[in-house]
Amino acid sequence: MKLSNFDFELPEELLAKYPAEHRDESRLMVLNRADQTIEHKTFKDVINYFDEGDVLMLNNTKVFPARMFGNKEKTGARIEVFLLRELNAENRLWDVLVDPARKIRIGNKLFFGEDDSLVAEVIDNTTSRGRTLRFLFDGSYEAFREKLLELGETPLPRSLNREVEELDTERYQTIFAKNEGAVAAPTAGLHFSKHLLKRLEIIGVDFAEMTLHVGLGTFSPVEVEDLSKHKMDSEQIEIPVNSANKINNAKIEKRRICAVGTTVMRTVESSVSSNSELNAYTGWTNKFIFPPYDFSIANTMITNFHPPKSTLMMQAAAFAGYDFLMEAYKTAVKEGYKFSTYGDAMLII
Repeated sequence: MKLSNFDFELPEELLAKYPAEHRDESRLMVLNRADQTIEHKTFKDVINYFDEGDVLMLNNTKVFPARMFGNKEKTGARIEVFLLRELNAENRLWDVLVDPARKIRIGNKLFFGEDDSLVAEVIDNTTSRGRTLRFLFDGSYEAFREKLLELGETPLPRSLNREVEELDTERYQTIFAKNEGAVAAPTAGLHFSKHLLKRLEIIGVDFAEMTLHVGLGTFSPVEVEDLSKHKMDSEQIEIPVNSANKINNAKIEKRRICAVGTTVMRTVESSVSSNSELNAYTGWTNKFIFPPYDFSIANTMITNFHPPKSTLMMQAAAFAGYDFLMEAYKTAVKEGYKFSTYGDAMLII
Protein backbone atom coordinates (compact mmCIF):
# COMPACT_ATOMS: atom_id res chain seq x y z
CA MET A 1 0.00 0.00 0.00
CA LYS A 2 1.18 3.48 -0.91
CA LEU A 3 0.58 6.82 0.76
CA SER A 4 -1.09 8.16 -2.39
CA ASN A 5 -3.78 5.44 -2.08
CA PHE A 6 -5.18 7.36 0.88
CA ASP A 7 -5.52 10.76 -0.72
CA PHE A 8 -8.96 12.23 -1.39
CA GLU A 9 -10.54 15.65 -1.76
CA LEU A 10 -11.92 16.84 1.59
CA PRO A 11 -13.94 20.07 1.32
CA GLU A 12 -12.88 22.49 4.06
CA GLU A 13 -16.44 22.94 5.30
CA LEU A 14 -16.58 19.24 6.25
CA LEU A 15 -13.81 19.65 8.84
CA ALA A 16 -15.75 19.89 12.12
CA LYS A 17 -14.71 22.93 14.16
CA TYR A 18 -17.17 22.20 16.96
CA PRO A 19 -18.73 19.02 18.38
CA ALA A 20 -22.43 18.14 17.98
CA GLU A 21 -24.61 19.82 20.60
CA HIS A 22 -25.07 16.50 22.41
CA ARG A 23 -22.31 13.87 22.44
CA ASP A 24 -24.47 10.97 21.27
CA GLU A 25 -26.28 12.89 18.52
CA SER A 26 -23.48 13.13 16.01
CA ARG A 27 -24.12 11.18 12.82
CA LEU A 28 -23.20 7.51 12.55
CA MET A 29 -22.38 5.65 9.36
CA VAL A 30 -22.66 1.86 9.76
CA LEU A 31 -20.49 -0.30 7.50
CA ASN A 32 -21.48 -3.97 7.30
CA ARG A 33 -18.47 -5.85 5.95
CA ALA A 34 -20.35 -9.08 5.32
CA ASP A 35 -23.10 -7.46 3.23
CA GLN A 36 -20.99 -4.53 1.96
CA THR A 37 -23.85 -2.21 2.90
CA ILE A 38 -23.83 1.33 4.30
CA GLU A 39 -26.49 2.70 6.67
CA HIS A 40 -26.98 6.23 7.99
CA LYS A 41 -27.88 6.57 11.67
CA THR A 42 -27.42 8.79 14.74
CA PHE A 43 -24.68 7.78 17.19
CA LYS A 44 -27.06 6.78 19.98
CA ASP A 45 -28.44 4.12 17.59
CA VAL A 46 -25.17 2.25 18.18
CA ILE A 47 -26.97 0.46 21.05
CA ASN A 48 -29.01 -1.50 18.48
CA TYR A 49 -25.86 -3.31 17.30
CA PHE A 50 -24.85 -4.76 20.67
CA ASP A 51 -26.25 -7.52 22.90
CA GLU A 52 -25.70 -8.90 26.38
CA GLY A 53 -22.16 -10.22 26.80
CA ASP A 54 -20.64 -8.05 24.06
CA VAL A 55 -17.61 -5.98 25.08
CA LEU A 56 -16.76 -2.35 24.37
CA MET A 57 -13.02 -1.67 24.77
CA LEU A 58 -12.48 1.92 25.97
CA ASN A 59 -9.37 4.10 26.20
CA ASN A 60 -9.57 5.83 29.59
CA THR A 61 -6.65 8.20 29.01
CA LYS A 62 -7.19 11.77 30.16
CA VAL A 63 -6.00 14.79 28.18
CA PHE A 64 -4.00 17.32 30.17
CA PRO A 65 -3.76 21.02 29.20
CA ALA A 66 -0.51 20.59 27.33
CA ARG A 67 -0.30 23.87 25.39
CA MET A 68 1.38 26.77 27.20
CA PHE A 69 2.48 30.23 26.15
CA GLY A 70 5.58 31.89 27.57
CA ASN A 71 8.00 34.71 26.86
CA LYS A 72 11.67 34.44 26.08
CA GLU A 73 14.04 36.21 28.46
CA LYS A 74 15.44 39.58 27.31
CA THR A 75 13.53 39.75 23.98
CA GLY A 76 10.10 38.96 25.46
CA ALA A 77 9.23 37.03 22.27
CA ARG A 78 6.03 34.97 22.67
CA ILE A 79 6.79 31.25 22.51
CA GLU A 80 4.34 28.36 22.35
CA VAL A 81 5.42 25.33 24.38
CA PHE A 82 3.63 22.02 23.87
CA LEU A 83 4.28 19.55 26.70
CA LEU A 84 4.77 16.05 25.28
CA ARG A 85 5.90 13.91 28.20
CA GLU A 86 7.46 14.13 31.61
CA LEU A 87 10.99 12.74 31.57
CA ASN A 88 11.91 13.10 35.23
CA ALA A 89 9.46 14.17 37.95
CA GLU A 90 12.08 14.96 40.59
CA ASN A 91 14.09 17.25 38.31
CA ARG A 92 11.00 18.71 36.56
CA LEU A 93 12.32 17.63 33.15
CA TRP A 94 9.90 17.64 30.19
CA ASP A 95 10.06 16.71 26.53
CA VAL A 96 8.36 19.57 24.63
CA LEU A 97 7.83 21.15 21.23
CA VAL A 98 8.48 24.87 20.85
CA ASP A 99 7.25 27.33 18.23
CA PRO A 100 8.94 29.30 16.74
CA ALA A 101 11.80 26.87 17.30
CA ARG A 102 14.52 28.86 15.56
CA LYS A 103 14.55 31.37 18.44
CA ILE A 104 14.97 28.80 21.20
CA ARG A 105 18.47 27.56 22.02
CA ILE A 106 20.12 25.65 24.85
CA GLY A 107 20.53 27.94 27.86
CA ASN A 108 17.55 30.16 27.03
CA LYS A 109 15.03 30.81 29.80
CA LEU A 110 11.26 31.00 29.26
CA PHE A 111 8.85 32.78 31.62
CA PHE A 112 5.21 31.71 32.06
CA GLY A 113 2.24 33.40 33.69
CA GLU A 114 1.41 37.09 34.03
CA ASP A 115 3.68 37.33 37.05
CA ASP A 116 6.39 35.07 35.57
CA SER A 117 5.51 32.58 38.31
CA LEU A 118 7.02 29.68 36.39
CA VAL A 119 10.41 29.62 34.69
CA ALA A 120 11.92 26.96 32.45
CA GLU A 121 15.44 26.54 31.10
CA VAL A 122 16.21 24.87 27.77
CA ILE A 123 18.77 22.14 28.42
CA ASP A 124 18.73 20.11 25.18
CA ASN A 125 17.67 20.09 21.52
CA THR A 126 15.96 16.81 20.60
CA THR A 127 14.54 17.44 17.10
CA SER A 128 14.05 20.49 14.86
CA ARG A 129 11.15 21.65 17.09
CA GLY A 130 11.81 19.43 20.08
CA ARG A 131 13.51 20.63 23.27
CA THR A 132 14.07 19.36 26.80
CA LEU A 133 13.04 21.87 29.45
CA ARG A 134 13.93 21.96 33.14
CA PHE A 135 11.25 23.83 35.06
CA LEU A 136 12.60 25.92 37.93
CA PHE A 137 10.00 25.68 40.68
CA ASP A 138 10.57 25.80 44.43
CA GLY A 139 7.31 24.24 45.65
CA SER A 140 6.24 20.62 46.01
CA TYR A 141 5.69 18.35 43.03
CA GLU A 142 1.90 18.59 43.57
CA ALA A 143 2.10 22.40 43.55
CA PHE A 144 4.19 22.25 40.37
CA ARG A 145 1.60 20.07 38.59
CA GLU A 146 -1.14 22.44 39.76
CA LYS A 147 0.81 25.32 38.22
CA LEU A 148 1.05 23.46 34.89
CA LEU A 149 -2.71 22.87 34.95
CA GLU A 150 -3.31 26.53 35.75
CA LEU A 151 -1.10 27.86 32.95
CA GLY A 152 -1.86 25.26 30.28
CA GLU A 153 -4.79 25.20 27.87
CA THR A 154 -6.71 22.41 26.15
CA PRO A 155 -4.47 21.17 23.31
CA LEU A 156 -6.98 21.43 20.46
CA PRO A 157 -5.54 20.26 17.13
CA ARG A 158 -4.17 23.09 14.98
CA SER A 159 -6.37 21.86 12.11
CA LEU A 160 -9.46 23.26 13.87
CA ASN A 161 -8.02 26.71 13.20
CA ARG A 162 -9.73 28.45 16.11
CA GLU A 163 -9.05 29.58 19.64
CA VAL A 164 -9.77 27.27 22.58
CA GLU A 165 -13.18 27.99 24.13
CA GLU A 166 -14.76 27.11 27.46
CA LEU A 167 -16.76 24.21 25.98
CA ASP A 168 -13.51 22.47 24.92
CA THR A 169 -12.48 21.83 28.53
CA GLU A 170 -15.34 19.34 28.81
CA ARG A 171 -15.92 18.24 25.23
CA TYR A 172 -12.29 17.47 24.33
CA GLN A 173 -12.36 14.77 27.00
CA THR A 174 -14.24 11.46 27.08
CA ILE A 175 -16.67 10.97 29.97
CA PHE A 176 -14.65 7.90 31.05
CA ALA A 177 -11.27 9.71 31.12
CA LYS A 178 -9.28 8.77 34.24
CA ASN A 179 -5.56 8.33 33.68
CA GLU A 180 -3.93 11.65 32.84
CA GLY A 181 -1.22 11.58 30.21
CA ALA A 182 -2.61 12.25 26.71
CA VAL A 183 -1.91 15.36 24.64
CA ALA A 184 -4.75 14.56 22.25
CA ALA A 185 -8.17 13.02 22.82
CA PRO A 186 -9.11 9.47 21.74
CA THR A 187 -11.81 10.94 19.52
CA ALA A 188 -14.08 7.92 18.93
CA GLY A 189 -14.83 7.90 22.66
CA LEU A 190 -16.05 11.51 22.59
CA HIS A 191 -19.43 10.37 21.18
CA PHE A 192 -20.44 8.45 24.32
CA SER A 193 -22.75 10.21 26.78
CA LYS A 194 -23.38 9.04 30.36
CA HIS A 195 -26.93 8.20 29.34
CA LEU A 196 -25.81 6.02 26.41
CA LEU A 197 -23.24 4.17 28.52
CA LYS A 198 -25.89 3.51 31.16
CA ARG A 199 -28.31 2.14 28.51
CA LEU A 200 -25.57 -0.15 27.16
CA GLU A 201 -24.83 -1.34 30.70
CA ILE A 202 -28.54 -2.09 31.31
CA ILE A 203 -28.73 -4.40 28.27
CA GLY A 204 -25.67 -6.28 29.57
CA VAL A 205 -22.84 -4.86 27.46
CA ASP A 206 -19.52 -5.10 29.30
CA PHE A 207 -16.78 -2.45 29.31
CA ALA A 208 -13.08 -3.24 29.23
CA GLU A 209 -10.94 -0.21 30.01
CA MET A 210 -7.33 0.24 28.97
CA THR A 211 -4.99 3.16 28.47
CA LEU A 212 -3.03 4.57 25.56
CA HIS A 213 -1.67 8.04 26.25
CA VAL A 214 -2.17 9.64 22.86
CA GLY A 215 0.89 11.59 21.69
CA LEU A 216 1.33 13.89 18.74
CA GLY A 217 2.98 11.07 16.77
CA THR A 218 -0.48 9.66 16.04
CA PHE A 219 -1.14 12.79 13.97
CA SER A 220 2.31 13.28 12.46
CA PRO A 221 2.15 13.35 8.65
CA VAL A 222 3.36 10.28 6.80
CA GLU A 223 6.24 11.46 4.63
CA VAL A 224 7.13 8.27 2.77
CA GLU A 225 5.22 6.80 -0.17
CA ASP A 226 6.05 3.25 0.92
CA LEU A 227 4.01 2.79 4.13
CA SER A 228 6.23 -0.04 5.36
CA LYS A 229 8.96 2.57 5.89
CA HIS A 230 6.88 4.87 8.16
CA LYS A 231 7.80 4.79 11.86
CA MET A 232 5.24 5.67 14.53
CA ASP A 233 6.30 7.45 17.72
CA SER A 234 6.09 5.30 20.84
CA GLU A 235 3.13 5.82 23.17
CA GLN A 236 2.58 4.47 26.67
CA ILE A 237 -0.08 1.76 27.09
CA GLU A 238 -1.62 -0.32 29.86
CA ILE A 239 -3.95 -3.31 29.56
CA PRO A 240 -5.14 -4.39 33.04
CA VAL A 241 -5.55 -8.09 33.85
CA ASN A 242 -9.32 -7.82 34.43
CA SER A 243 -9.83 -6.16 31.02
CA ALA A 244 -7.76 -8.82 29.26
CA ASN A 245 -9.81 -11.55 30.98
CA LYS A 246 -13.15 -9.99 29.97
CA ILE A 247 -12.00 -9.71 26.35
CA ASN A 248 -10.60 -13.24 26.16
CA ASN A 249 -13.82 -14.68 27.65
CA ALA A 250 -15.92 -12.76 25.12
CA LYS A 251 -13.68 -14.09 22.37
CA ILE A 252 -14.22 -17.69 23.51
CA GLU A 253 -17.98 -17.06 23.55
CA LYS A 254 -17.80 -15.49 20.06
CA ARG A 255 -19.26 -12.21 21.28
CA ARG A 256 -18.97 -8.86 19.59
CA ILE A 257 -15.73 -7.20 20.76
CA CYS A 258 -15.63 -3.55 19.77
CA ALA A 259 -12.54 -1.33 19.69
CA VAL A 260 -13.71 2.18 20.45
CA GLY A 261 -11.14 4.04 18.38
CA THR A 262 -7.85 3.48 16.63
CA THR A 263 -5.93 3.95 19.90
CA VAL A 264 -7.70 0.97 21.47
CA MET A 265 -7.11 -1.13 18.35
CA ARG A 266 -3.40 -0.36 18.41
CA THR A 267 -3.24 -1.09 22.13
CA VAL A 268 -4.74 -4.58 21.94
CA GLU A 269 -2.90 -5.50 18.75
CA SER A 270 0.35 -4.67 20.56
CA SER A 271 -0.14 -7.42 23.15
CA VAL A 272 -1.41 -10.57 21.43
CA SER A 273 -0.12 -14.04 22.38
CA SER A 274 0.88 -16.70 19.85
CA ASN A 275 -2.58 -18.31 20.25
CA SER A 276 -4.32 -14.97 19.59
CA GLU A 277 -5.25 -14.19 23.19
CA LEU A 278 -4.89 -10.75 24.70
CA ASN A 279 -2.15 -10.40 27.32
CA ALA A 280 -2.22 -7.88 30.15
CA TYR A 281 0.61 -5.44 29.54
CA THR A 282 2.20 -2.20 30.73
CA GLY A 283 4.77 -0.57 28.48
CA TRP A 284 5.08 1.16 25.14
CA THR A 285 3.86 0.64 21.59
CA ASN A 286 4.78 2.05 18.20
CA LYS A 287 2.37 -0.23 16.33
CA PHE A 288 1.44 1.02 12.86
CA ILE A 289 -1.52 -0.75 11.24
CA PHE A 290 -2.24 -0.40 7.53
CA PRO A 291 -3.72 -2.71 4.86
CA PRO A 292 -3.42 -5.63 4.57
CA TYR A 293 -3.55 -6.64 8.25
CA ASP A 294 -5.03 -9.59 10.17
CA PHE A 295 -6.72 -8.43 13.37
CA SER A 296 -6.56 -10.77 16.37
CA ILE A 297 -8.90 -9.30 18.99
CA ALA A 298 -11.63 -6.88 17.86
CA ASN A 299 -14.35 -7.89 15.37
CA THR A 300 -16.11 -4.50 15.49
CA MET A 301 -14.78 -0.95 15.49
CA ILE A 302 -15.99 2.59 16.16
CA THR A 303 -13.92 5.36 14.63
CA ASN A 304 -14.22 8.90 13.32
CA PHE A 305 -13.85 10.11 9.73
CA HIS A 306 -10.19 10.92 9.35
CA PRO A 307 -8.21 13.38 7.20
CA PRO A 308 -6.57 12.24 3.94
CA LYS A 309 -3.30 10.31 4.18
CA SER A 310 -3.52 9.96 8.00
CA THR A 311 -2.38 6.86 9.88
CA LEU A 312 -5.86 6.82 11.47
CA MET A 313 -7.54 6.49 8.07
CA MET A 314 -5.07 3.73 7.11
CA GLN A 315 -5.98 1.69 10.18
CA ALA A 316 -9.70 2.07 9.48
CA ALA A 317 -9.06 0.89 5.92
CA ALA A 318 -7.20 -2.17 7.21
CA PHE A 319 -10.25 -3.10 9.30
CA ALA A 320 -13.06 -2.24 6.88
CA GLY A 321 -11.24 -3.27 3.71
CA TYR A 322 -9.56 -0.61 1.56
CA ASP A 323 -12.11 -0.48 -1.27
CA PHE A 324 -15.08 -0.48 1.13
CA LEU A 325 -13.61 2.32 3.24
CA MET A 326 -12.87 4.47 0.17
CA GLU A 327 -16.45 3.97 -0.98
CA ALA A 328 -17.67 4.97 2.50
CA TYR A 329 -15.51 8.11 2.50
CA LYS A 330 -16.80 9.09 -0.92
CA THR A 331 -20.35 8.64 0.41
CA ALA A 332 -19.48 10.64 3.55
CA VAL A 333 -18.27 13.62 1.50
CA LYS A 334 -21.35 13.47 -0.71
CA GLU A 335 -23.69 13.25 2.33
CA GLY A 336 -21.93 16.03 4.24
CA TYR A 337 -20.57 14.00 7.16
CA LYS A 338 -18.17 15.94 9.39
CA PHE A 339 -14.53 14.83 9.59
CA SER A 340 -11.73 14.79 12.17
CA THR A 341 -11.59 15.39 15.94
CA TYR A 342 -15.08 16.78 16.53
CA GLY A 343 -16.58 15.04 13.51
CA ASP A 344 -19.06 12.22 12.98
CA ALA A 345 -18.57 8.51 13.66
CA MET A 346 -18.40 5.22 11.81
CA LEU A 347 -19.31 1.77 13.13
CA ILE A 348 -17.66 -1.09 11.26
CA ILE A 349 -19.29 -4.48 11.92
